[in-house]
Amino acid sequence: MNDLAGKHIVLGLSGGIACYKAAELCRALVKEGATVQVVMTEAAEQFITPVTMQALSGRPVYGSQWDSREPNNMPHINLSRQADAIVIAPCSADFMAKLLHGRADELLSLMCLARPVDKVPLLLAPALNREMWAHPATQRNMAQLAADGAHVLGVGSGFQACGETGDGRMLEPEQLTQDIVAFFQPKLLAGKRVLVTAGPTFEAIDPVRGITNLSSGKMGFAIARAAREAGAEVTLVAGPVSLPTPRGVVRIDVRSAQDMFDATQPQALLADIFIATAAVADWRVANPSAKKMKKDGSGKVPELAFTENPDILAAVASSSRARAGELFCVGFAAESHDLASNAQAKRIRKGVPLLVGNIGPATFGADDNALLLVDEHGSQEVPRAAKLELARLLVAEIANRL
Repeated sequence: MNDLAGKHIVLGLSGGIACYKAAELCRALVKEGATVQVVMTEAAEQFITPVTMQALSGRPVYGSQWDSREPNNMPHINLSRQADAIVIAPCSADFMAKLLHGRADELLSLMCLARPVDKVPLLLAPALNREMWAHPATQRNMAQLAADGAHVLGVGSGFQACGETGDGRMLEPEQLTQDIVAFFQPKLLAGKRVLVTAGPTFEAIDPVRGITNLSSGKMGFAIARAAREAGAEVTLVAGPVSLPTPRGVVRIDVRSAQDMFDATQPQALLADIFIATAAVADWRVANPSAKKMKKDGSGKVPELAFTENPDILAAVASSSRARAGELFCVGFAAESHDLASNAQAKRIRKGVPLLVGNIGPATFGADDNALLLVDEHGSQEVPRAAKLELARLLVAEIANRL
C-alpha cells in the first residue's frame, strides 16, 4: 500500500542529533508514495549532509532563502505553496521558539511563516534533552503552537545522546510515518470511542499445554489502527499475539476467553462502537491440571471434560446500551464452509446489526483477506485486499451506518 501516494511533503530539519532519524523518515515517506522536498537549517547541516538527504529524497535540498535556482528568488513562497504538509523533524527547542514568535531569519522558519495556514498543515516532531523538554518554556511554547494550529506529534522516552534517560527524544521514523499517514486519513469517527477484540484465546490444559487456534490478530490490529486513524479513541483487548501495538491505541493483553470477557465488559460501558474480531474459544477444559500431565507408558489417553466459555459478543450486544442504540456492535465469523449462510445465522443468533464473515483457513496469519458484510438486508462481498485497506473500508462502512 502506498498510503501517501500523490502527497508532496516538505521535510524540514532543524539542528539536533536526531537528524540521523530524518534520513530514515525521508526514505519511509518515499516508500509510502510521497514526494519529499527536504529543507535544512544551517545547524542541521552540522549533523547530516544535504548530499545524504538529496540521495534519499531524489530532489535537490534547499538551505538558503537566497537560492538562485528559483526564478523569482522566493523559495519560501514556492516551496510552501507546493506542499500538502510541512513536517519539521527534528524540531529543536530553538526552532519551536522561532515558530512561536514568528521569527523568520532563515529559509525553513521563513517558509513556515509564509505557508497558507488553512491549506498547508504544519507537523512538528520535537527532539530535546529531557530537561529541555520538561522546561516550562518548552511546554508553554508547545501549547501555544498547538493553539495556533500546528500539530505536535509528541516525543518518545528512553536513552538520549547526552547520556541521560527520559522523555524528549524524537519519535522513531516508523512511528512518525504512521502518524503522518494517520493525519491524512478522513476523521470519520472523530469523538467516538471504539473497543476492539483481536487474536486468539488460549485455554489451559495444564501449565504448559493448551487449546488455541490459528488467528494471528492481524485483522483486529488493523481495525484498531484504522479506527484510530479515523479520529477515534481506541481500546484494543488482545489475546496472546506478538504484534506491535498500533500508534495511539490503548492495549489490554489477555490470555483466556474468560480473561477477554472480564476485560471487555467494563470497557463496553464506555464505548460507542464494539468490533469483536477475536477468535474466541467456544469451550475450555473444565478442570485444568495444576501440574504437567505426563505419559505413564500405558498408552492410555487422559480424558478431558469441557465447559462452554462465556459469549463475549452476545453479552455486549444484549446489554441495555446496545439495545438502546448507544453502542453499535460488529461481529466477525471465521468459517470453513458455507460462509454466507453461517454468517447470517450467527448475526441473528448474536443479535448484531453487522457481521463480517471470512474463511478462516484462507486468512489466518496472512496479510490480506476477503470479507463478506452481512446485515438484515443480505450480504456484500469485499474483494481480497491488504488487511489495513479492508480495515479502513470497514471503518468507513461503520461510520456510514452510524
